[in-house]
Amino acid sequence: MAGAAVRAAAAAVIFLAAVSVAAGAAALPRFAEAPEYRNGEGCPSPAARSAEGVCDAGLVHIAMTLDAHYLRGSMAAVYSLLKHASCPESIFFHFLAAEGGGGGTEPELLRRAVAASFPSLRFEIYPFRAAAVAGLISASVRAALEAPLNYARNHLAELLPRCVPRAIYLDSDVLAADDVRRLWETRLPAAAVVAAPEYCHANISRYFTPAFWADPGLGARVFAGRRRPPCYFNTGVMVIDLRRWRAGGYRRRIERWMEIQKEKRIYELGSLPPFLLVFAGEVEAVDHRWNQHGLGGDNVHGSCRPLHAGPVSLMHWSGKGKPWDRLDAGRPCPLDHTWKSYDLYIPGGDGDAASPASGPALSSALSASIFSW
Repeated sequence: MAGAAVRAAAAAVIFLAAVSVAAGAAALPRFAEAPEYRNGEGCPSPAARSAEGVCDAGLVHIAMTLDAHYLRGSMAAVYSLLKHASCPESIFFHFLAAEGGGGGTEPELLRRAVAASFPSLRFEIYPFRAAAVAGLISASVRAALEAPLNYARNHLAELLPRCVPRAIYLDSDVLAADDVRRLWETRLPAAAVVAAPEYCHANISRYFTPAFWADPGLGARVFAGRRRPPCYFNTGVMVIDLRRWRAGGYRRRIERWMEIQKEKRIYELGSLPPFLLVFAGEVEAVDHRWNQHGLGGDNVHGSCRPLHAGPVSLMHWSGKGKPWDRLDAGRPCPLDHTWKSYDLYIPGGDGDAASPASGPALSSALSASIFSW
């Protein structure tokens, strides 16, 4: 009887959690309308926009995931990108949203929320099916890293229109402090598919298990013959050549490593290690100013982190601590006040949903060292 009671209680908890998630999706937080930004001198005027729409060769394409959980961060990120852009009307946003179980309800709600805050924004929302990656995802050190939407970036080349030549992929916890067109214009030599800031001082071996390095068919052999020694890079800020990605079958290359992970357990994190296995040593390096990351602190304590030395073009609150959570809790880090100036969230309004915590802490202190950058 005791066992039956425990099972019944567990089922009730699961049911209530499901109801809570559904309610959160049905009642998104409210956001203020952002100021409208217009193109500066030298930009095409709205009247001169090409009839080609998303295929207009003059556009800067930004890709981000979009969901109720991180919507507050996404809104602030979009606002900052527009504010600092020299040609804000020439930016096109591509949002990847999890396909709702009720016929795509959540993508439509998210569309309305974005359009309400940014009435002139050029954007599209692409439903992403969790089933496309569900069978490939293995258990991670942090439950939030197992969310299927984390893997949507692998499908950018298939989801975005084929006329889009490249895209800047950005996480939802970033804030621009510079004109994103400068990042867009990053040169990608013929041998490169991805450009991103590299961090060669980080010990890349820590991102893989001892079993990976001990396997004679894996380990150092995986990275042999690459353009340069493999370095860690953060996948929250990447310039991706979509045409080269398609031609090289890179989604399948990443998924092959996810399949090996299911067989041999070669890493402990989520969507990052497969990218490292495919691209480390082949990435075109970008100035560090474009990903001042780690501002969320480590994934155990979420402690405050300062900016790295050097100029800043984009700030990234990677790590456990998200600025909106810390502000709501009354325990902000100094840099969270910078993020606050872009926060469009309206607390306490109709349809308001409490700003959720950004995921459980890691189960192991080992991950604190992995996320030190």
